[in-house]
Amino acid sequence: MPPADTGASTVVVGASAPSSPVTTTAAPAAATHERLEPGRPGYRRMSFALFAAGVAAFALLYSTQALLPAVSASFDATAGQASWTVSAATGALALFVLPLSALSERFGRRQMMTASLAIAVLVGLLVPFAPSMGALIALRAVQGAALAGLPASAMAYLAEEVRPKALIAAIGLFVAGNSIGGMSGRILTGWVAQAWGWRAALAAVGLLALACAVVFHFLIPKARNFRPGSLNPTALAKTVATHLGNPLLVRLYAIGALFMTVFGAVYTVIGYRLVEEPFSLPQGVIGSIFLVYLVGTVSSAAAGRLVARLGRRGALYLAVSTTAAGLLLSLADSLVAVLLGLVLITAGFFAGHAVASSSVSRTATEGRAQASALYQSAYYLGSSAGGTLGAVAFHSGGWAATVALGLLAVLGVVSITLYGTRVARAERRALVPATVTR
Repeated sequence: MPPADTGASTVVVGASAPSSPVTTTAAPAAATHERLEPGRPGYRRMSFALFAAGVAAFALLYSTQALLPAVSASFDATAGQASWTVSAATGALALFVLPLSALSERFGRRQMMTASLAIAVLVGLLVPFAPSMGALIALRAVQGAALAGLPASAMAYLAEEVRPKALIAAIGLFVAGNSIGGMSGRILTGWVAQAWGWRAALAAVGLLALACAVVFHFLIPKARNFRPGSLNPTALAKTVATHLGNPLLVRLYAIGALFMTVFGAVYTVIGYRLVEEPFSLPQGVIGSIFLVYLVGTVSSAAAGRLVARLGRRGALYLAVSTTAAGLLLSLADSLVAVLLGLVLITAGFFAGHAVASSSVSRTATEGRAQASALYQSAYYLGSSAGGTLGAVAFHSGGWAATVALGLLAVLGVVSITLYGTRVARAERRALVPATVTR
């Protein structure tokens, strides 16, 4: 789970029409209980519970990102070494999201979400006491793996328990929790670290997540429409292989990963740049920079209108152009220019991510839940790679090297989109019947 995951539409479609690799053993689908909707008992409780879960998950997932300069100083580590405290968490989430989403088909959505939050919070309360950089990275990896059980399970829970007409609003609130958790966690850690140090900041995030987990536990209604099934690993592997053999899906996965590479690199390294000359900003102010995330809420919401006007590839071209312009603008030694650059990078990233993630559900005709999970895996692998490579580039060549890495990833998106355009044109020409001359 992303910065905020704006790919809600991807999971909505996949969850509402699941084709999971399980063999169901319960009653037929017709024997379902009445589903939740606004105004009915349980809907408000469910909404607040999942909002709290989203806040907890993303506050924990990116809790060290705003603290990297302080972590580096504490352990006498380079930017590249400290970046692993973020990359280990997002990388582990990417690796475990598919298998844990499959396990939720067997053991239940509510049970998987509860276990994921409980383990992640427990680890979060241990993280501030990490005695070394290696221990901190290991704990963060465990935390990311635990959090992998939340996103797909939450979306599937909503699809099973909420009426279709209320589903988009319910998922929107969960995604809002993701966004607010990711943003508030970074801001909270920035100001607490400025006053009491980075360990106190991580403890504050752990306590925030604990409070949210308690709210979730007591408010989340029992699942009444879940039908457990027995796992079929062979069918799961076949479904995954089918998706990975679909060239369009693979291109969409690559686009999501490359966009997140840019975003992960920029937001992992930006704290190092702003703490140095000529900016020399305090930790609290650096944490507040993440308010720029609010721009992403606007741009992701506008992605649908962009696609309607420009088409999917046209919207992607606009997104990469905006991102590239922001990267170039951020090279200036002016705080105003850097902030404006971050605004453009954030707007371009969220718009591109929304277009790519929503396209996955339209492309996958079967196994949509697994197609979405594969996109999330690629997305978070991009975050992990971007954070580490961006920090290594910064250590080697400063901010300019990090920007160069971002521009290289942007060029990759452009190349993939151009190739997709050529393929689409060739397919259209092949479908046009030969003209009969008279």
